[in-house]
Amino acid sequence: MSTFRGLTSRRPFTILGIVLALLVISAFVLVALNASTGTNVPYLSVVVATKDLQPRLAIDGSSIQIKRVPVPGDYPQVYFTKVSDVQGMVPLVTILSGEAITSNVVVKPTQALGSFSAYLPIPSGYVALTIPTSEQQGVADYIQPDDYISVIATVSSGSKVDSMTIFTNVHVIKVGTSGATGSAGATSLTVVVTQCRAEFITWFLTYASLKYSLESYHDYAQGSPAPDPNCQNVDAAKGVTLPTVQQAFPRLFS
Repeated sequence: MSTFRGLTSRRPFTILGIVLALLVISAFVLVALNASTGTNVPYLSVVVATKDLQPRLAIDGSSIQIKRVPVPGDYPQVYFTKVSDVQGMVPLVTILSGEAITSNVVVKPTQALGSFSAYLPIPSGYVALTIPTSEQQGVADYIQPDDYISVIATVSSGSKVDSMTIFTNVHVIKVGTSGATGSAGATSLTVVVTQCRAEFITWFLTYASLKYSLESYHDYAQGSPAPDPNCQNVDAAKGVTLPTVQQAFPRLFS
């Protein structure tokens, strides 16, 4: 009888031990499941930034690379898996170094609008200027972006007409057309010049006429031009008058 009572008195402790053991086992199971879930996050080889990428600056190949990163399963698949797919695109926001590049933070240069447009490739000390063109004035529409042209001015003075090349190695960065799809003939050329040259070109467009010749690609200037010592920035331009033009191009008026 005493033995039965002893077993009866120990039963609550036995049940409590079993409950505690079950709780410990459950805790281990939960930890194991969480650890298993953490290690099962899929990895994907995607394009990431190797340095901070700023808005409006086109992405170059040296600023990105392929890297394996964890990709949450519920995250939209908007990653890039090839460097060539991202090179040349324009960030809409700052992309930090090491950050994966997704399609919602970059656009193609042709898609960028307004404040998101890419910066024009204008070297320090230079400006962009748009000049009119046509089939006969602009080499039958053969002039394309990244070509270099020479500018010929023709001046009429009384019964005398003179022409001469006033500028060479003028970089064309954009060709404008009248057609919505770009299928029509070119109507304008956006070129890179110093502000001083921009004033001269504006004067010739107003009081004379201009024609362009397309230079051989073998003679194209390499790399960005150095600042012009005679016109290092826009503040160096002091305006153009007829005496200024006559002094700069005396052969046109001799």
